[in-house]
Amino acid sequence: QVQLVESGGGLVQAGGSLILSCAASGRTFSSYTLGWFRQAPGKDREFVGTISRSGTMLYYADSVKGRFTISRDNAKNTVYLQMNSLKPEDTDVYYCAATTGISVYTFRYDYWGQGTQVTVSA
Repeated sequence: QVQLVESGGGLVQAGGSLILSCAASGRTFSSYTLGWFRQAPGKDREFVGTISRSGTMLYYADSVKGRFTISRDNAKNTVYLQMNSLKPEDTDVYYCAATTGISVYTFRYDYWGQGTQVTVSA
């Protein structure tokens, strides 16, 4: 089992950058694929990107490709989401999640953090 805690959210102007972190407990962090998702009130949770166990495989949603970058540090049990060129439509609660497979679907992920709010002002 793994517990996930996101941090780094906040308010930023359009065009700005933020780095989200997701710290995991447990000694099996490197056994999990990590994903980032986001959700606005009243909407379904949306896939942002995912990174494989070793960090060598990355996949991003088209809406963030070229602007967001996922990385992980298995020694620190932490995954990161670097967000650049932020737009008002990136305003959401951002979640990290862990799965033993690799997927873009929320139902494939077994463990979730509590989320961190990102607000991008115009």
